[in-house]
Amino acid sequence: MRAVIRIAAWLYAIAVYGFIFLPVVVLVLFSLQATSFPIPPFTGPSLRWYQAVLSDTRLTSALVNSLLVAVLSSLASVTLGFLSAWGFARFVLLGSALLRGLITLPLTVSYLIIGMGLLVLFNWAGVPKSLIAAGIGHVVINLPLCFAIIYSQMGDHQINIERAARDLGAAEWKVLLMITVPVMAPAIFAGFFLSMTFSWDEFVISFLLTRFETTLPVEIWNLLRSGLNPKTNAVGSLVFAVSIVLVVFFELTLLRRKQA
Repeated sequence: MRAVIRIAAWLYAIAVYGFIFLPVVVLVLFSLQATSFPIPPFTGPSLRWYQAVLSDTRLTSALVNSLLVAVLSSLASVTLGFLSAWGFARFVLLGSALLRGLITLPLTVSYLIIGMGLLVLFNWAGVPKSLIAAGIGHVVINLPLCFAIIYSQMGDHQINIERAARDLGAAEWKVLLMITVPVMAPAIFAGFFLSMTFSWDEFVISFLLTRFETTLPVEIWNLLRSGLNPKTNAVGSLVFAVSIVLVVFFELTLLRRKQA
């Protein structure tokens, strides 16, 4: 009976992971297709389409734009999220429960609604469509995530350490930078890399808030308008590779901190 249950569990696990990763495997496989059509039979492997992507100035510019927006918006999100979480965790504020709910509210709202709202607001304020506008939009959707992650990890043990530092004469900014930030580093890293992942893949807000300078997901959408081809598969594979690198780097960072 145990053998049957074990086999069933393995089959279930294979089915689940196959359902999740089979589309990615197909995407990567046909990005190596030598011919101009991403259909069977497979005629690779060939790096022809990766070379085409890397020699396309619009795609490489969009790639750089995506990285720039992802890094800067994630830094802003995790900084504001950390300061907000620290303020709510360390000070008694009037209506703090309501304010915390308002901060996390964007997590429950469609990105399409947020993007349209920002578009109307920026048009009213005279802010042109640009990478800066898109970066602000990414901060709006990622700040609540960073806040929720960091706030959930602020416990009483940090309060005792901070109080001890103050008793020894440390100024408040030193307590914040030299005590609170290092103790909360795993949560801060988690918020930053999750924000980078979401910002890197974000399409709707970037599409609504950019015009001439666009991010990579918007350029991928422009390519898909002309139909599927191995070039779009190569771009998608590169996006997936960057996401994997971010996740692996985050896991290795946490592993090193645990071993230390």
